[in-house]
Amino acid sequence: MKHASTQAINPVYRKRLLTHRIGIALSVAAMSVGLLVLAWILVTLAIKGFGALSMNLFTQTTPAPGSEGGGLINAIVGSLMIVGLATAISTPIGILAGIYLAEYGEENKVAAVTRFVTDIMLSAPSIVIGMFVWAMYVATAKHYSGYAGSVALALIAVPVVVRTTDNMLRLVPNSLLEAAFALGAPRWKVAMMVRLRAVKAGVITGVLLAVARISGETAPLLFTALNNQFFSADMNAPMANLPVVIYSYAMSPYDNWRELAWGGALLVTFSVLALNIISRTLFSQKVPN
Repeated sequence: MKHASTQAINPVYRKRLLTHRIGIALSVAAMSVGLLVLAWILVTLAIKGFGALSMNLFTQTTPAPGSEGGGLINAIVGSLMIVGLATAISTPIGILAGIYLAEYGEENKVAAVTRFVTDIMLSAPSIVIGMFVWAMYVATAKHYSGYAGSVALALIAVPVVVRTTDNMLRLVPNSLLEAAFALGAPRWKVAMMVRLRAVKAGVITGVLLAVARISGETAPLLFTALNNQFFSADMNAPMANLPVVIYSYAMSPYDNWRELAWGGALLVTFSVLALNIISRTLFSQKVPN
C-alpha cells in the first residue's frame, strides 16, 4: 500500500503514466482512422464493383470507344499470362538466390552485395523498373509485348522471394542441419532436401506474396505490355491486362468503360485478398524444432 501511494504522488510516475495513456490513445485513434478509410474503400469498391459483374464481363472483350456492353476477358487472360510467366521466371531465381544467401551469406562479399541489391530493388519504385525494361527490351525490340511486361513484373517479384526464402531458411534449427551432415550428406543436398523442405510452407508464402505484389502493378505494364483492345494470346505483341485497362477506363468519359473499370478493380482486389489469405494460412504452419 505504501509503495502504491508513493507511486500515486510521484510526479515522475504520473508524467510517465500520462504519456503512456496519450500514446495509447493516439495509436488507437490512428488505427481507427486507418480501418475506417480501408472499410470505406472496400465498401465503395464492393458497391460499384458487384454492380458491374455479369457474364459479359467474363465472355466479351473490351469495347471500342462509344460502343455499348463489352467485357474484360482479354484483359483477364492477358493478366493471367503475364503474371504467370513473371512468377515462373522469378520463383526459381528467387529461391536459388535465397538458398545461396542462407548457405554462404556469412562467407563472402558476393552475398553481402546480393543482399544489398535485393534491399534496393525491394524499395525501388515500380515505374523505374518499367522504364528500365522499356529502355533495355522494348526500345531494342521496337514494340511492346507481354514478354516485356513479364520481365518487368519478375524484377519486382524476385527480391520479395529472395528475402522471404533467406529469412525462412535461417529459421531452421542448426541441430537438424548437423544431423544431416553427420549422416554424410553433402552441403547442396542438405540445403535442398533438408533445409528447404523444412520451411517449404514459408517459401511458398513468399512466392504467393510476390504474386500478390505484382498482380495490381500498372506503371511497369504501361511501359512494357501496354494494352490491346482485342483478344490476343501472342506474348510477343501488345497485350491487354487488368491494371492498364482499369487505369485507362476509370478516366474515360463512357459510362460502360467506368463500370468495367470498377469490375476489374473488384477482380484484382479479391484476387490479391485471396492470395494473402492463402499465404497467411500457409505461414501459420510452424517450422519443426
